[in-house]
Amino acid sequence: MKIYVGNLPFSVDDKKLEELFSQYKDAGEFTVIKDKFSGRSKGFGFVTVNDEESAKKAISEMNGKEFEGRKLTVNESKPREEGERRSFGGPGRFSGRGQGNQNRGRGRY
Repeated sequence: MKIYVGNLPFSVDDKKLEELFSQYKDAGEFTVIKDKFSGRSKGFGFVTVNDEESAKKAISEMNGKEFEGRKLTVNESKPREEGERRSFGGPGRFSGRGQGNQNRGRGRY
């Protein structure tokens, strides 16, 4: 089972995430998601636990736990829906129909 771990301090790397979840047996893969340009943590990661019982125990014990001044959000990771895209603004943000574009190309006469 893959576990989502959110609200991580930005100082946490894969090794620290492993230390945080090392008490749970069968935890095998620890990945902190990083920004592809800066390499800085995005504040969340994933832990793969092979035993479902251990994974559920980790979720119940770690969700809401305070770590380095932040309350962790820990739950079962859900796969992203196919074709799901993130929005980076309101309607028409990149379509040329957003706010501020109404008068472009129109001169005053």
